[in-house]
Amino acid sequence: MKLSQFYARILKFGGDRDPRKRIPKKNPFADTAILYGGLSTEIRKILVGIDIDVADLLLADKIRQEDGLDLVISHHPSGVGLAGLPAVMQVHVDVLSKLGVPSKIAQELLDERQREVGRRISPSNLQRAADAAKLLKLPFMCIHTPADNHVYTFLTRLLNTLKPKRVRDIVDILMDIPEYQYAARYGSGPHVILGEPSRRAGRIFVDMTGGTEGPKEVFDKIYKTGVRTLVCMHLSEEHFKKIKDTNLNAVIAGHIASDTLGLNLLLDRLEKEDTFKVLECSGFHRVKRR
Repeated sequence: MKLSQFYARILKFGGDRDPRKRIPKKNPFADTAILYGGLSTEIRKILVGIDIDVADLLLADKIRQEDGLDLVISHHPSGVGLAGLPAVMQVHVDVLSKLGVPSKIAQELLDERQREVGRRISPSNLQRAADAAKLLKLPFMCIHTPADNHVYTFLTRLLNTLKPKRVRDIVDILMDIPEYQYAARYGSGPHVILGEPSRRAGRIFVDMTGGTEGPKEVFDKIYKTGVRTLVCMHLSEEHFKKIKDTNLNAVIAGHIASDTLGLNLLLDRLEKEDTFKVLECSGFHRVKRR
C-alpha cells in the first residue's frame, strides 16, 4: 500500500466512526497529517507510538538501518497536525447535541475552549519532530481523531449494549478489554475518580473524541440531559473540579490505554485492506481483533 492510499483510508475509516452529522469534505481531520514523506512510498513496515519525538525518530532510523522500516506513526499530533487541533474540537458540539445540550449553548462554550487550546499550542515548537524526520529522510505521520473516533464508537456501543447498572460495573466491563488489562498491570488501569462504585450508573456519556477535553463549563448542562456517569480518557484538574460541583460520577478509563485501543481498532481495518508489519513503541502495544 502506498502512503497516499494509507492516508486516504485513515480519513475514510475515521469518517465512518465520526459522531458529526456532517463531516467537512476538505481536511476533515486537521490533527491527522503526513508530516514528512513521499506519497508514493510503499508501506510494508511501520513503527507506531502514542507520542513520537526526536529520540523516537532516531530509534526508528536505527531500526530502519538494521532491519528496514517504511513509516513512523505518532498518535498524538505533531507539526501541522498539532496546529490543527483546535479545528477538530468542533466534534464536541455534535457529541453534546446528541446528549441533548442545545447546540447554540454547546457552540458558545466550545468557542472559548478552542481559543484557550489555540493559545496553549501557539508558543510550541511545532516542527521539531517533523524537521528531524526530514533530516533523517524518514516518512512520518500523526493519526489522532480518526483513532479517537474508533474508541469513542466502540465503547459507546459496548456500554449501550451491556447497560451496566452500577459505576463499578463500568470498570469491570473495561477490564475485560485487553488494552485496559495491560494498563492495569502497570498501575494505570480504569478506576472511579468521582462517585461511589456502588452508585447507580444511570445514563452514560463516553467522552473520548474531539481532539482534547471540551469546555469545562458544560458538565451541569450534561447532568440536566439525564447523564449520570462520565467515562473519560483523562481529566484535567480544572475539569475535575467542575465535575465535582455536579452530582456526576466519573470513570477514568486511562489515557494511553484508550489511545492504544483506538489505534488498534483502526489498524485492524487497515490490515484488512493490505498486510504490513507493526512495531510498537512509546506506550503503544498491538492487539489484533480479526
